Amino acid sequence: MNYLIHLLIMIGIYLILAYSLNLVLGFSGLLSLCHAAFYGIGAYAYTLLIMKFNIPFLLALLFSFLITGLIAFLISFPALKFRGDSFVLVTLGFQMIIFAILYNWVGLTRGPYGIPGIPRPVILGWEINSLPEYLLMVVIFNLIIFGLLFTLYHSPFGLTLKALREDERAAETLGKSVFRNFMMAFTLGGAFAAIPGVFYASYITYIDPTSFTLDESIFQVAILLLGGSGNILGPFIGVLFMVLLPEALRFVGLPDTIAPNVRQMVYGLLLVILMYIRPRGIAGEFEVR
Repeated sequence: MNYLIHLLIMIGIYLILAYSLNLVLGFSGLLSLCHAAFYGIGAYAYTLLIMKFNIPFLLALLFSFLITGLIAFLISFPALKFRGDSFVLVTLGFQMIIFAILYNWVGLTRGPYGIPGIPRPVILGWEINSLPEYLLMVVIFNLIIFGLLFTLYHSPFGLTLKALREDERAAETLGKSVFRNFMMAFTLGGAFAAIPGVFYASYITYIDPTSFTLDESIFQVAILLLGGSGNILGPFIGVLFMVLLPEALRFVGLPDTIAPNVRQMVYGLLLVILMYIRPRGIAGEFEVR
């Protein structure tokens, strides 16, 4: 039972990551490889705030959101001067810079040693200690955040992003600012990525830089490529598939000596087949080129 609850908690964490990245990749058409950096900034900001300054959980969550959003805002200025491969490279560079800072600034982040003993959340006197309680908290926050993001998706802002995604020049002729709208999407996507970072840090009660690498950014992009982007259903399917498939392969009954490698091969093969059959993802409306 605890194993099932753990999977549901991780699904809840990755759902927020997927829907925040969907605002950048699916609605804006910007292939960003630095979402794990924002995820990590949120986790470390929360951890340092709550452990060094003893700030209450909700206030630390809010500050982590704002700090990460500010950093995403600053990064958007150089990044959005480019498009296509150049934009991808800029976000890749930012991802590598953040990882290097987290890994080497030992005085602040403890580097490769990580930060243990992160306190469990306490919300208005409610101490969250058990797995069911943590799952309930993640579900409540997911509902709140989904409501906010879905409102953005269907707002004039979301429709403007879709128009810019399809044809920037045509949208500009209608008075839509490319830079301002993309900057807002990139900033909001980064800020919302901090929230699952907070949940991850307080759930695992330990963080180190290896949880926020380029591989993690690629994994988050793969969720949208597989499930689909630019709508509501695609990220949900992508998270379920990418989180549950590796776990399902654990029960195939392979010999322990070859099981990990075979699981990775089967996992990769299924991804290749699905992307060949459904280049827009299982339920997506936007094809990343």
